Amino acid sequence: MHGSRRNNVVESFFSTGGSSGGNNNSSSSDDDALLREVRERANGIYDFLVYSRRFLHQHPELMYKEEITSAYVQKVLGDLDIQFTTGWGKNTKQNRISGSGGYGIVADIGTGGPPCVLLRADMDALPILERTEGVNEFKSQNDGKMHACGHDGHTTMLLGAANLLKSMENSINGTVRLMFQPAEEGGAGGKRMREEGVLTMDPVVKHAFGLHLWPTIPSGSVASRSGALLAAFEQFEILVSGVGGHAAMPHQTIDPIVAASTIVMNLQTIISRNLSPLESGVCSVTKFEAGDAYNVIPHSALLRGTIRALSTETLLSLKDRVLHVVETTAAMHGCNVTIEWAPDFYPPTVNDPLLFESFSKYVGGMVAQDSKLTNIEPTMGAEDFAFLAEHVPSTFFLLGQGSGKSPDSSFGLHHPHFAIDESVLPQGVELHVNVALRALRKLADDEN
Repeated sequence: MHGSRRNNVVESFFSTGGSSGGNNNSSSSDDDALLREVRERANGIYDFLVYSRRFLHQHPELMYKEEITSAYVQKVLGDLDIQFTTGWGKNTKQNRISGSGGYGIVADIGTGGPPCVLLRADMDALPILERTEGVNEFKSQNDGKMHACGHDGHTTMLLGAANLLKSMENSINGTVRLMFQPAEEGGAGGKRMREEGVLTMDPVVKHAFGLHLWPTIPSGSVASRSGALLAAFEQFEILVSGVGGHAAMPHQTIDPIVAASTIVMNLQTIISRNLSPLESGVCSVTKFEAGDAYNVIPHSALLRGTIRALSTETLLSLKDRVLHVVETTAAMHGCNVTIEWAPDFYPPTVNDPLLFESFSKYVGGMVAQDSKLTNIEPTMGAEDFAFLAEHVPSTFFLLGQGSGKSPDSSFGLHHPHFAIDESVLPQGVELHVNVALRALRKLADDEN
């Protein structure tokens, strides 16, 4: 689809204004007309959405290495006559994380002037061996890499939104900025793009919105909450060093495996004994690596894991406590220890209360007729959309995809059997487009 003609439905939507002005009945009628228009158009590109999602799923790429993914996004935007810039999300931590980065893409649709709202999608995959043999014919072609967190769907839905928004461009009052982001899975790609100016370049972004496919929520539903929705998180790597030797003569060694095992157990007391029962926190050790032979006590043992909390203050408190437990436990066993943290800890993803309130009554109907937003408790998953929400009022949504229509669509995130219910792809497009247009209208109303 090339170019844009004026769209009477969109123009009427902007001209009537929201609850702060205009006739309420007229405004409601225009809202309904826009919902119908967007739904029809989103369903009309279903084949494109499925093709895009499956292509991206077959070509998963790890953080800061999203070359094929970025090239595909650029091709689609180019075919739509959408101007974009590349080179976003450069890896400034190459001493800690491999890959040069720079595969992020930013595109503006609309007048090119204020007000401006941002829609964001992440593009990177995970180092997981996909296990969907016999279930889908478009499984990963890159062994050991998999889109197990839905980022192929997220990128596809934002491309679909680009299609619809471009077709309405001449009727949009303001600018919708599209942010295709690399390195969400621990690489802080959102922070890199924020530092590079994705929020502050002209026109300055006033609000940011994002979504995540969520398998524990029924398809056709949207969930979120005011305040903290997703956790702050930090990663750690602990190297315990002792003195190796023969397994038959442990008294001649300083056993790092025993020391590391004690560290694992002692870390479990932090949440139960150092954190208020009224607060939420997680401390999980996810890797324990030591030794190569059954009869050799190794020189060292390696632990990796994560801590999470619903506030930055609690996360930093947990971090201090982890350091103390690790150092004192290692010393008790006569071992040396080093602990390294990830280059960037993620803050919690916090939905702006006022912005969330202004959208909460409408969002459900944006993806399914008569549907309502489900208010949920926070989850200890983390998202680097948080780096945007730290700087501009933002809202993040969880889009249900747990229908079971796809054989593996109810498996959890990061599971080797995880699959997307592709029937929800148009719903994500609808959510993006409706949220962006409603936010632009609200900003215009607030200025009048």
